[in-house]
Amino acid sequence: MNKVVSDKAALRGEPSYIWRAGQQRRLEMILHAAGERMRGNVLDNGCGVGMYVQHLQAFGGRVFGLEYEFDRLLLAHDYSDLLACAAGEHLPYPADSFDLILSHEVLEHVADDRQALLEIVRTLKAGGRLVLLVPNRGYPFETHGIYWRGKYHFGNIPLVNYLPYRWRNRLVPHVRVYSRADLRCLFAGLPLRVVEQTVLFGAYDNIIARFKFLGKFMRWFLQALEKTPLRGLGLSHFWVVEKTK
Repeated sequence: MNKVVSDKAALRGEPSYIWRAGQQRRLEMILHAAGERMRGNVLDNGCGVGMYVQHLQAFGGRVFGLEYEFDRLLLAHDYSDLLACAAGEHLPYPADSFDLILSHEVLEHVADDRQALLEIVRTLKAGGRLVLLVPNRGYPFETHGIYWRGKYHFGNIPLVNYLPYRWRNRLVPHVRVYSRADLRCLFAGLPLRVVEQTVLFGAYDNIIARFKFLGKFMRWFLQALEKTPLRGLGLSHFWVVEKTK
């Protein structure tokens, strides 16, 4: 697959173009959270080039994909015809459509995250689940780059997310980051119950590709921290929530 470089990469992030250990690990967590819902209607909300759409199809459900950027959606058509080009704040589906919705590192990029969440709730069936992954404010690096003096600087920038929001958001106006308290505030008042919440470290596949043994030790050590209070330093929140009515 040829990588499409989007002019809006800073705003939308870059989707997964290659399936590696990190994606496989998250897929297994998604499947565990979904249970029998995988046999129903599933939406990958912000599907990028369709990597999760492709891999979710093996489990018996009808897998839909929604993506904001049309060029990426064209690539996703290699895996499914059940695709739509639309914004997360205006999902083009009837109420009570889905048994499972996956929002994988997407909510931080939308214009209005509360409205996007309301749309997810509207289109979930009662008893349906949302699997949500978003960046953790406690992670020591901002992985989406920063703007400095009007110029975008790509890369992992240390300690930016530890700044007060009014300063952090001037450097990183293009993407949100969430604490656990931020997420609880975002979910407040909605007909949802939290089934699972934790924080994940990355799989560090890029480091392993360059420094095999060091990278594998780094992965093992950091993922072991997920079972300790130090998981608060992890890369991404992983939340599973269920619609109650």
